[in-house]
Amino acid sequence: MKSGIIGQLGEVELLLPALIAEGLAANDRVKARLSLLQAALRHAQDPSKARFDLAGECRAAGLDPAPLEALVNGAHFVPDARITAPGLDKISDAIFDDVDEMARAVKAGEPEPHDRDAGLERLSAIKAAISRGEADTIAPADITRLTGMADESGDGLHRLVMDLHKALNRLAAAHAEEVVAGAHAYGLLPQDRPAVEAFMRGLESTAKLKLGHPGLGTTAMRSGGRLTIQNDIGETDAHVIVIGVEPEVVTVTYTDVHLARAKFFTGLFQSLAFQWSGLESQKAAGLSENGTFYLVTGRCRVDGETGRDLCLETIGAGLVFLIDWNKARKALRTLVQKADAVRLLAWSAQNRHGHRAFLELGGSELVAQAVRNAAPKRIRFGESLDQTLGHEAAVDFLKSVLRISAEALLHGESPRSARDHIEAEVIRHLARADGGLLAVVVRQAGLARELAVAIAHFISGKPSGRAVDRAQLAERARWIEEKADKIAIDARNEAARLDAAPVIERLVNRTEEAIDEFEQAAFIASLLDGEVASELRSPLAELAALAVVGVEAAAAGVAAAIDVPEGHRIDFEDALAAVERLIQVEHEADAAERSVTAIILRGAFDLKTSLSILELSRAIERAADRLAGVGHLLRAYVLADLST
Repeated sequence: MKSGIIGQLGEVELLLPALIAEGLAANDRVKARLSLLQAALRHAQDPSKARFDLAGECRAAGLDPAPLEALVNGAHFVPDARITAPGLDKISDAIFDDVDEMARAVKAGEPEPHDRDAGLERLSAIKAAISRGEADTIAPADITRLTGMADESGDGLHRLVMDLHKALNRLAAAHAEEVVAGAHAYGLLPQDRPAVEAFMRGLESTAKLKLGHPGLGTTAMRSGGRLTIQNDIGETDAHVIVIGVEPEVVTVTYTDVHLARAKFFTGLFQSLAFQWSGLESQKAAGLSENGTFYLVTGRCRVDGETGRDLCLETIGAGLVFLIDWNKARKALRTLVQKADAVRLLAWSAQNRHGHRAFLELGGSELVAQAVRNAAPKRIRFGESLDQTLGHEAAVDFLKSVLRISAEALLHGESPRSARDHIEAEVIRHLARADGGLLAVVVRQAGLARELAVAIAHFISGKPSGRAVDRAQLAERARWIEEKADKIAIDARNEAARLDAAPVIERLVNRTEEAIDEFEQAAFIASLLDGEVASELRSPLAELAALAVVGVEAAAAGVAAAIDVPEGHRIDFEDALAAVERLIQVEHEADAAERSVTAIILRGAFDLKTSLSILELSRAIERAADRLAGVGHLLRAYVLADLST
């Protein structure tokens, strides 16, 4: 099929070496078959003479001797003086087909236009002179006409075969094969070799990524005024690239049965100044998918030999990423969106990982097995990765899968080792998903800080120069608390969907409880009449300041915990330092709250003031207790991560 596509592209010269080889093989077959006709004639004339003795000659020509022996030994005359034998028509037709193949090979390589059809014309005249009778019969004169050197016209099939054989030998000598850097080369000029070597250098730089898959065979030939390089890429029908190399221009003709892969192909060479044609739909008999394939051509101007070689090397390096491309795209599409699958393949090609190792290790089943082993409850059957990990996280995870697969197989690691690394990546990316939930706790802490700062400002009489609006304080606190509730509900739902670690939901709950206490404190503060008494302001202000410190420590600790799964020791240390600060804040807040209580009980404050200040200080102290609870949970989270 590839030969048919190359011929359809008008690159017949590329087929010439194969045509010559096929023509020479046809020469061997036709000579053996002509000998069989002569043997059949002798046996029919005198059956008592020696029987079939051409088995060796038949095998040498690639023919099965068994049916041919039956033909010779079964040859006899029929009443009309013709000879009959089993399979005689088939062998006669095969003789003409062999000579036709020889003549067409000579035609393809004949430099002079007026000589190109000479062999075919002679063959047509010889065929016309052969009489046709009953099935599987032939006249003795026709056997003589076919096997003799000449007939009445002075020509004959045997002479034609000899002439064609000489022409094929001449063409074979002119197009003798040599191997240039792994490419099968024919008729190269000295200036062609560096270009072929550049292409093969690029090809070999990535060829290992095909991991034994067939493909990437290269043929190079001097054709007219240019060097032509052809690569068969893979085994897919109509998957062919033909590269024309001229002094200042490199041209590419690429065909593919997959439209998406043809588009991907042009994107591989964005670093080169190619001007691409539109993708054209073509038809070819024998192809799948209604015989349709797609053709794109590109033209790139190059600056001298250096620019030419860089262009050819880049093209050669990119071809391995087309092998099994559609198969890899389909596997990735079961895991992420269609556009992301193509984006992943482009990334993998750009970073020289490829996708063949991913397919060798199982493709989408490789990922599914890793998920089942590493996190059977986190990603359920039928869920796509981006549903669980998030869109970009899923893409990032699959990049790791492609990289790990390639590195493992290229470095001789076992498939089991590759799967272990991929399972570790599943766990790491799920930890990142947990980190996304922890980011919600940081948002909660931000809202808690806003409340704590507002309360601290109220107690200290800030902002200076104007009275604090108590009603606005209560209303603002109520709005923040409602917003925090909604965030907490969403976080709990997401944690349940992802089957996240239980400690994460408890962190959300403790932070929400701290916000509730701050909202209560703001509500009580809004009910106070006048400024806070001077003897109460100092311990209350200290308590409120500690609450602000506690909220900030909680936010810093959770933010550090988000990065702990990445293995950064400094984040682990920062998280534990924040935990220690939260516990210290709880103790200091307890002491400040007792100071306020002592002042109230020893003083002569009215009942309303006493109760209000006591409730305010207790609400702030309870918020500090909840923040300490956040600290204890945070310690459990980071220590659990460290132990995995």
